[in-house]
Amino acid sequence: MDSWKTCKNILCIRADNMGDVIMSSPAFRAVKETFNCRITLLTSSMGNLITPFIKDIDETIVFDLPWIKTNNEVASEQCFALIEKLKTYHFDAAIIFTVYSQNPLPTALLAYMANIPLRLAYCRENPYALLTNWVPDKEPYSFIQHQVERDLNLVKHIGATTNDDKLHLHFSENDYTSCLQKLFSHSINVSDGYIILHAGVSEKKREYPTEFWIETAKLLQEKTGKTILLSGSSAEKKLTDYIQQQAGQNVFSIAGLLNIGEFIALIAHAQLVVTVNTATVHIAVALQTPLIVLYAQTNPQHEPWKTKSVVLPFSVSQTEQSKNEVIQFVNKQRYSSFITYPTPQQILDAAKNLNSTLICGIPSPDKKILV
Repeated sequence: MDSWKTCKNILCIRADNMGDVIMSSPAFRAVKETFNCRITLLTSSMGNLITPFIKDIDETIVFDLPWIKTNNEVASEQCFALIEKLKTYHFDAAIIFTVYSQNPLPTALLAYMANIPLRLAYCRENPYALLTNWVPDKEPYSFIQHQVERDLNLVKHIGATTNDDKLHLHFSENDYTSCLQKLFSHSINVSDGYIILHAGVSEKKREYPTEFWIETAKLLQEKTGKTILLSGSSAEKKLTDYIQQQAGQNVFSIAGLLNIGEFIALIAHAQLVVTVNTATVHIAVALQTPLIVLYAQTNPQHEPWKTKSVVLPFSVSQTEQSKNEVIQFVNKQRYSSFITYPTPQQILDAAKNLNSTLICGIPSPDKKILV
């Protein structure tokens, strides 16, 4: 590992979504602290949205790799152009971050063709010359660890460590001021506190039923008296508008209203976030905001990391389950028992567990808080 000690210009590759980039950030921190180096992150157009708020990233290269799920078509000529671009950076090393169901070899080939001398990744099969530092991937067949642990253990292989393994996002208070101004312009008053409900998902299998969202919004508003904000992207506005129309007073649809910095600030000041398992989970974790996750059983690596939270799991229907053999193995081993959707009452009980002062006059249920 001595060759890594002199690395000052390192490419980290995390080509997935925002939540994945956030979960890899403690590993970025470990690399930066250990080698006192410059970190460039190669990530997707979706992952790039969060990078300005992660202080250990010095520069970002945005490219939607064709072997990662994306809505954009990528021509082979674009991949060759990316390789030529990477060559101009003269990177000392590349670190490839993956979930256990991904194959790192296409990305390793990219780094190899870009003449990056040191290349680190997990891999099941022998990568031979594609990786200079091969960590045999024993997940999920021997054990499963949280994604944050997985990434930290990867860089530990080259001697990179940190004393701070928490998730962090950094934003400006100007983002919160701008957020409040936008809310005020839509006649939304949050001065007495607010709860965020985030219903939008990137995959249908993670959806929580709309009628349950409506009932949850009604119940939380009634029992807390707080403003309920229905967050989401502009593509999810039709959904949040419908929930608002059905839920009644003091429930507001804000999908598409805020930019990512304003959304982060909004979560930072919220009294509670209720969300499906999407990037909003990891944003709330990074800000230590009390959190309830309606968790579709897709990947046990991605539950909230070291924060005050309640996870309410539910099963993914057979028709929506992945055809990936690795994921199917985990489904059979970990998720063989069917779990129905958590009820709005269970969500209310979880909220009581997280913050007994938020909901008055309701006895505390006997629920386990997952930390």
